[in-house]
Amino acid sequence: MTFNALLLDKTDDGLSLEIKSVHEDDLPEGDVLVKVDYSTLNFKDGLIMNGLVKLVKQYPHVPGIDFAGVVESSSDDRYKPGDRVVLNGWRVGEIHWGGYAQKARVKADWLVPLPDAISTRQAMAIGTAGYTAMLSVMALEDHGLTPEQDGEVLVTGASGGVGSIACAILARLGYQVAGSTGSESSHNYLTELGVSTIVSRTELEEAPKGPLGGERWIGAIDSVGGSTLHHVLATLKYWSCCASVGLAASNELNTTVLPFLMRGVTLQGIDSATCPYERRVVAWNRLVNELPSDILETMTHEITLSELPSYGKKILKGQTQGRIIVNVNS
Repeated sequence: MTFNALLLDKTDDGLSLEIKSVHEDDLPEGDVLVKVDYSTLNFKDGLIMNGLVKLVKQYPHVPGIDFAGVVESSSDDRYKPGDRVVLNGWRVGEIHWGGYAQKARVKADWLVPLPDAISTRQAMAIGTAGYTAMLSVMALEDHGLTPEQDGEVLVTGASGGVGSIACAILARLGYQVAGSTGSESSHNYLTELGVSTIVSRTELEEAPKGPLGGERWIGAIDSVGGSTLHHVLATLKYWSCCASVGLAASNELNTTVLPFLMRGVTLQGIDSATCPYERRVVAWNRLVNELPSDILETMTHEITLSELPSYGKKILKGQTQGRIIVNVNS
């Protein structure tokens, strides 16, 4: 049986990206065959589709680092036909074929049962970005952050996928949220998500005048990296934590150890791709309760497989807002 997939391939002229018909026999080995309903567009997907990172090892390749759908067949007792599942990470869409196809075959260990309260469409409106945002909030909570503390939690890249959902979750939990963005057109959008203070992206790109700046944030979630992360670390309050989830600006960090030694600051990396199964389940169940469905819908835009190449370029230029979901069957 054949199905449609967005195939990334190498040609004499470089990389090509086209929708092609693929046979089930061409799918990689795995325990579970899934009929994919939706995937989503993340910054990493944009990098992969445009050949800007050396993550793909073999061509042709199906990008898409996450998907949600229904099990068609399974050789693993944990899943049976008709089960709804979601996948995030495990290098799917990078070195393993991913979600930009109508079918996927993967290892059972990579899947998580989808909570009954959300649809496969909502699952991808959340996607890796939302799941990562929830893991980031959980990391700050593990460090002792509570809504009763006096001050604001900063979210950088606030109008992006991770940032949007992080802002919405934090506001729902009762935190005062400061959102950083470089897009003036996103201000109303962020206010609707519950952001109380808008911070200019340029303000955070400038290094503090000394090794430490004034104390501003009781916690932070950073998806930008580079000079922005340096600024954030230098302006966290005593014993605060910053969850680092991305590198939209840079993967380099030129800073000092003084925020860690003189203010007890913690920099917590978030690796959503290989997060243990039990913590994944907790994160997804919390998303059901702590991310309002109406807010999720307002931040979601749906596209088709054929629109992915153009949107893959837009996301790299910061020209997307909120969550972009992909209906692989339209």
